[in-house]
Amino acid sequence: MSPIEPDPALVDAVRGARRVVVFSGAGMSAESGVPTFRDALSGLWERFDPAELATPQAWERDRELVWAWYEWRRALVRRVQPNAGHRAVADWALSTELAVVTQNVDDLHERAGSTVAAHLHGSLFAPRCSACGTPAHVDVHPDLAPVERLAPPLCAECRAPVRPGVVWFGEDLPPAAWSVAQDAVERCDLMVVVGTSGVVYPAAELPLRAVASGATVVEINPEPTDLTSAVTHSWRATAARALPALVASCRPEG
Repeated sequence: MSPIEPDPALVDAVRGARRVVVFSGAGMSAESGVPTFRDALSGLWERFDPAELATPQAWERDRELVWAWYEWRRALVRRVQPNAGHRAVADWALSTELAVVTQNVDDLHERAGSTVAAHLHGSLFAPRCSACGTPAHVDVHPDLAPVERLAPPLCAECRAPVRPGVVWFGEDLPPAAWSVAQDAVERCDLMVVVGTSGVVYPAAELPLRAVASGATVVEINPEPTDLTSAVTHSWRATAARALPALVASCRPEG
């Protein structure tokens, strides 16, 4: 695969940046082989609608069904590895003040070496008690075969069922994560929006807030999105190709 080069104006913006936010979406993890939310409704799960599995009502109606789907998704994530885009972000943070804000519920940024400032939609790897909210440790089994029902474990504190640590349809974003994300975006001078379509709100507001605050906003996506007309630079490339080239452009010459 031939190397790609960022636009010179984009290189200048990257080299001049002092506070960077990388805002990642499903397209970034898809390059590692993580199915997008709807793509994960395949095989055993293809007859289900996401609303049957990813709402508080679904959890109350059939906890064993919902828990089984999320455990299968956790196993899928653990069978793949961070891609070159994830690793480039981790490398960039070694020399620049950089905050990772992600809509993804996987742990690929962390496994690449990044500290994630905010998981806006929660994490598959942060299950918690459905009653008292106590974080729960649940082992991950990468070789888990898809099954239609699994009983969720019980909270060590109150014995209520442990639920997936993700944000379901109809739920608010985690207040702490949203506050951290807003603060990072309002302080940054460069925001890199990668692998997100810009249609899921309120997360999609963040790039627009960065634009309004005067930051340079760069979109990395193979296809145009709802954000394309608003950003400063739009680069038609994938995360695994563009981010290593972008980070390489930050390094001093010579």
